[in-house]
Amino acid sequence: MKCFRFLLPLLILVFIPACSPPETGSGTSPSESQTIENKGSDTIVNLALAWAERYQEIHPEVRISVTGGGSGTGIASLINGTVDVANASREMKPEEIESAEANGIKPVEFVIARDAIAIIVHLDNPVDKLTLGQISDIYSGKINNWKEIGGEDRPIVRLSRETNSGTHVYFLEEVVRLGEKGNQTLFSRDTLLLPSSEGISAEIRQNPNAIGYDGLGYVTEEMKVVAVAEDPEGRYVMPSAQSVNSGNYPIARNLYMYTNGEPAGVIEEYLNWIQSPPAQEIVTELGFVPIKP
Repeated sequence: MKCFRFLLPLLILVFIPACSPPETGSGTSPSESQTIENKGSDTIVNLALAWAERYQEIHPEVRISVTGGGSGTGIASLINGTVDVANASREMKPEEIESAEANGIKPVEFVIARDAIAIIVHLDNPVDKLTLGQISDIYSGKINNWKEIGGEDRPIVRLSRETNSGTHVYFLEEVVRLGEKGNQTLFSRDTLLLPSSEGISAEIRQNPNAIGYDGLGYVTEEMKVVAVAEDPEGRYVMPSAQSVNSGNYPIARNLYMYTNGEPAGVIEEYLNWIQSPPAQEIVTELGFVPIKP
């Protein structure tokens, strides 16, 4: 599986000038170029960058600025009216929508790809399968030693994305809390909160005691992926595009873009292109799951 996690640091600003004349039929001169400000999820940022580069090859009259920082950052920028398109690896929360509307912003949601969250450990870790309940117990601090789940007598080092990450929020709600409304289980206090997917990958590679989670597009051969089952009697499934589309992998999610109101003009054209087959091929190339398999 290809991995592009080394392309970008946590906070990225990509600004590619339209330096060549527009193609025939574009109807826009370089002096009439338009800019799309795109900010948010670090899970999506490599994909958003790849889309921006490809789209600007087709439409050099459009400039697309892509910035990471986390889903919370993108959503906050949308609420404040300082971004055209917010990237998020989770849905906006009701209170975020309420804040946006109070500020005159009407969020409109677009599903632009899908993703599986892989549970990853060191290559030398003998544990190769876990249930959702076991993962929840690990991250909440009920299970603290690998020998409790078939591994060696070693302490478990828990790795997580930081709280501003949409992946962190999704993992807390759907895995640690098992998707149960009213469940107030929290991450164990000794969980290490890391600012990027690369940070989790680096720690997994060097720490045989560590466990982490990451989007499928960031998994490499330098780490071991654990099969996951919903319960002990269920089928243990590895994350893949096929297992996500079939509904068999239990830790899968949509990836989103949000705009202020129904998009129009160049933003509408760009979002329409993102959902087209050529753009969705890039989704597959980067290890994510297309919305129209």
